[in-house]
Amino acid sequence: MTTDGIPPQDDAAKSLGEIVSEVSEKASLLVRQEIELAKAEVTDKISKLTRGAVVAAAAGVFAVFGITTFFHGLAWFLNDVFNWEDNNWAGFGVVTAALFLLAALAGLVAFRLFKKGSPPTPQLAIEEAQLIKGTLTASPAGTAVGPVAAHQAPAPAPVEGER
Repeated sequence: MTTDGIPPQDDAAKSLGEIVSEVSEKASLLVRQEIELAKAEVTDKISKLTRGAVVAAAAGVFAVFGITTFFHGLAWFLNDVFNWEDNNWAGFGVVTAALFLLAALAGLVAFRLFKKGSPPTPQLAIEEAQLIKGTLTASPAGTAVGPVAAHQAPAPAPVEGER
């Protein structure tokens, strides 16, 4: 049924204008769907990049705290080396090592997230558009191209003298 409730005409009975209109509508639908696919891909990659940036910021915070604690621990260590106070520097060393370990771990996770998300190009949409372009421009009439061709029977060989 068509949108107005009238059954569609047979292909042979359609006028050239109706066929062109139908092809135009389908091409427009295809372009809209390709744009939606591209938007979805870019949104996914941007969200991965955002998560990577947040984890990288956490790694930076841990590194700053680690450096601060390191210098504080170094001060206590020097205090102990010169026998100025009790040896409280060991606790600062353990905290410093833990903060640097957390910074390294967060940095590794951020690196992996950035690697997954960049560059934010809609790869699936580009591949699909190239496949469609190749199908429309390179295939002779009646010959399937791409994944559909693998599931179809081969086209009959042309008969001599017939065109």
